[in-house]
Amino acid sequence: MREAAGTGRTEVTGGTVGEVVAEACNRYGSEFTLLVPTCRVWLNGDPADEADAVDLSDEVALLPPVSGG
Repeated sequence: MREAAGTGRTEVTGGTVGEVVAEACNRYGSEFTLLVPTCRVWLNGDPADEADAVDLSDEVALLPPVSGG
């Protein structure tokens, strides 16, 4: 996600998690948008739903799948 966005952190406006993710997709383009469905979405360190409300102090994180062994 960092490579697709060109940054590891940014401020994106929106009233819900879904709005924040949609705005990020608009901002960062098709490569970023194609990766979003493979990611887990977190709000302040907890799993999030698109309808969860956010405010300016919240952190929304998109975490791609990780493989390990």
